[in-house]
Amino acid sequence: MITVNEHYAKLQSSYLFSTIAKKVQDYSTKNPDAQIIKLGIGDVTRALPQACITAFHAAIDEMAADQSFKGYGPEQGYGFLREAIARHDFTDRGVSIDPTDVFISDGAKCDTGNIQELFSAGIRVAVPDPVYPVYVDTNVMAGRTGFFTDGRYEHLVYLDSTEENNFLPGLPHSPVDLIYLCFPNNPTGQTATKEELKKWVDYAHEHKALILFDAAYEAFIRNDNLPHSIFEIPGAKEVAIEFRSFSKTAGFTGTRCAYTIVPEECRAFNKDGEVVHLKPLWNRRHTTKFNGVSYPVQRAAEAVFSSDGQKQVKELIDFYLENARIIRERMSVLGFSCTGGDNSPYIWIKTGQDSWSFFDLLLAEAHVVCTPGSGFGSCGEGFIRISAFNSRENVNAAMDRISGVL
Repeated sequence: MITVNEHYAKLQSSYLFSTIAKKVQDYSTKNPDAQIIKLGIGDVTRALPQACITAFHAAIDEMAADQSFKGYGPEQGYGFLREAIARHDFTDRGVSIDPTDVFISDGAKCDTGNIQELFSAGIRVAVPDPVYPVYVDTNVMAGRTGFFTDGRYEHLVYLDSTEENNFLPGLPHSPVDLIYLCFPNNPTGQTATKEELKKWVDYAHEHKALILFDAAYEAFIRNDNLPHSIFEIPGAKEVAIEFRSFSKTAGFTGTRCAYTIVPEECRAFNKDGEVVHLKPLWNRRHTTKFNGVSYPVQRAAEAVFSSDGQKQVKELIDFYLENARIIRERMSVLGFSCTGGDNSPYIWIKTGQDSWSFFDLLLAEAHVVCTPGSGFGSCGEGFIRISAFNSRENVNAAMDRISGVL
């Protein structure tokens, strides 16, 4: 008989943001006149940069003529985009990344979930807490955890990120094999210095571990002393894979384009302790299970790196960062302790109350949607996350409403 993957039964009832969407929908159904402002999910609200739109249209015109039509493209991504990424994001910043180390995909969420297929079921996995849920759930699905007990999954190593350590997780007390890191962090908005990242690179070398580094929000960094990539740390190319996205950088959440960097030097080991390079494995997985991002979307993504594109993208990010500044400032005036919002689009706010109860209060009384911190892990209890992705009008209105009920 056909049987199911029983590890799915270990998952919590639904994905965090699906639960939020259902609660908001239920409230809207019962209160149809409520004008709800959503500052929960990290979805952008402004149009694509004009440089991207122009490139998009030109590429679509190419698809309309037999002589310039494109069919299947390279699964790893077109050379023009891989080269632009390697040059702009790395070489121009003093980091040597070859274009062939860049793999184009339809989303960093997909890549951070799919990458775990490369590793054996018995590895020891460490995740920060609070944590982006995809890191945890995909390893649950793969059978690397036990059951969910007292707010955490058995067999995972949780790295507490709390007020006491300034929301910067410390090194694990017992050896681990795979480490998930995210900076600027989702959900806390915290950033890490080169010195802090070096500790993790050194740990990975010492313990033959691998770091999965989620840099989806690096474009929001405005502090010149902060690293944009883990590969700015000497030795990181042997022990880290980095994930980036055009979603928040250039508004591609509905267009879908991202990229993962797997350097030639990046390694894991077989059961005999022999080095296995990961780039060929990821390439094999990519070519087997993925047919590539569409040509027009890749041309639009390439335009991000043009002079006009860079100017327009900076304007977009500056807009959201100003939203973040407003949110953080207004919540601070109300007496709440806040993290993030300066080099990040997320503001992590200490409420001192049950996270879901505070979510319900803001929804019912202010008609504002946030994200309850406990949805990101045990250390998120007593916090909420507010996203800066909305219009200036809505952000100001939401803060006025929140001020009126708190």
